[in-house]
Amino acid sequence: MPAPRLSVVVTRRLPDVVESRMKELFDVELRESDAPMTREELVAAMKSADVLVPTLSDQIDANMLAQAGERLKLIANFGAGVDHIDVSSARSRGVLVSNTPGVVTEDTADMVMALILGVTRRMPEGMAVMQSAEWQGWSPNAFLGGRIGGRRLGIIGMGRIGQAVAKRARAFGMQIHYHNRRRLRPEIEAECEATYWESLDQMVARMDVISVNCPHTPSTFHLLNARRIKMMKPTAVIVNTSRGEVIDENALTRALRAGEIAGAGLDVFERGPEINPRLRALPNVVLLPHMGSATVEGRAEMGEKVIINIKTFADGHRPPDLVVPGVM
Repeated sequence: MPAPRLSVVVTRRLPDVVESRMKELFDVELRESDAPMTREELVAAMKSADVLVPTLSDQIDANMLAQAGERLKLIANFGAGVDHIDVSSARSRGVLVSNTPGVVTEDTADMVMALILGVTRRMPEGMAVMQSAEWQGWSPNAFLGGRIGGRRLGIIGMGRIGQAVAKRARAFGMQIHYHNRRRLRPEIEAECEATYWESLDQMVARMDVISVNCPHTPSTFHLLNARRIKMMKPTAVIVNTSRGEVIDENALTRALRAGEIAGAGLDVFERGPEINPRLRALPNVVLLPHMGSATVEGRAEMGEKVIINIKTFADGHRPPDLVVPGVM
């Protein structure tokens, strides 16, 4: 007699191909609306399911996990980042947490380069003029940006995405520098043609472009604070495709308004969709709605990883992408 299928609750709408495959494999409850679940709905889902499939919009804290009861055994996160989940509390209650690392690397690195180009070449200003039908024709001095070849790129966080950014930026002729918790192995440094800076302060003061590619942890909260932003050159640009909390958004807005730095390209924000209105009003910023990993291929691969993690767990084995507290 076959074992009963796992009960799985999905908190947001996922691509059709992913939802269809889940229906084939599990006793799955899919979300009809794409609106995020409330805290009460999340707690109810955790009480009723063997497996919860949340996304980064679902904040799962210790208090909610304490109400989950005994049935929940796995939180199979749809996404690589797990800073929205209290992983330590989950593990202490016997609940495993898995994620989907690696699948967004190339897509996010592409978006980093798009943001660097968008800011340095003043694309938002050009688009605004075209969309308002105010363009009067070509002029030698109109919309002058700067070339990125020869500029120094400082990467904060040299993991998979940081290294992918480095390789792309080298193809554009940029000089690669990085700050990381640990220095890379010599062969990886050589492959990326990257220079290591132990001191973040010294690096940010000398870069033309800063790319934030580190996760949000207690040690990286406001890593780029008002003091460090003031160290940057007035011609420098900040790009963030990682987590909004890594940058003090108010301090960044003040620096941009005062002309203390030249521009910013942001795909993530400190308070999610509640973006500082003064930041939105600036002409020297590119703001995107967390699109860094938004490709059809990437979302399908994320879903496949979620399914593999659940299926492996259902077969009595450790999920391949198990998150260990304190390791990420």
